[in-house]
Amino acid sequence: MGCGRVGSTLARSLEDRDHTVSIIDSDPDAFRRLGPGFNGDKVAGMGFDQEVLEKAGIRRADAFAAVSSGDNSNIIAARVARETFGIQQVVARIYDPGRAEVYQRLGITTVATVKWTADQVLRRLLPAGAEPDFRDPSGTIRVDQVPVPQAWIGHRTVAFQEQSRSRIAWIDRLGEGMLPSRESVLQEGDYLHLVIREADAEHAYAVLTAGPEEH
Repeated sequence: MGCGRVGSTLARSLEDRDHTVSIIDSDPDAFRRLGPGFNGDKVAGMGFDQEVLEKAGIRRADAFAAVSSGDNSNIIAARVARETFGIQQVVARIYDPGRAEVYQRLGITTVATVKWTADQVLRRLLPAGAEPDFRDPSGTIRVDQVPVPQAWIGHRTVAFQEQSRSRIAWIDRLGEGMLPSRESVLQEGDYLHLVIREADAEHAYAVLTAGPEEH
């Protein structure tokens, strides 16, 4: 939802990666930002209106991004996508950082426009591991940004690192970065920035998905 600079960039980036995209905007003229090469659906209307979302194909969607220019519209649309249509991968663009923390607690990933770009939104929409944040020139080391799954909540970061053969460079928690210590415990809503050897990436994601191995 939203075909401004961020929304149009995000839509083209997803389509360039062979994803099927629908984009919603209340102003039909905004779709001109997409350019003539955009093949996705363009739906004029309010992105929190259930009928508009249905027309855009929300029931077939794997992810939803609310990146219009209004905080209220973005949050309402994000909550409708998550709570009414059951979309798990939902991101909302928030201008007011004070409100962002509140919505994080509601389980909606928020992205502050001052700090982030469409590229970060893209990485949060795509499945974990699909798009590394960084690869070193040799292709040996990668940095991935992943949400903490339910199975790891309440477990120590050191246990995750040992079992996954990765290192947590830092954690995004409630809109702020933190460096983990040996006593740090993973919390709901955390985003991990993992440093992984490319050869160990498949193993790391298997451990992330399976949860901790209890001893």
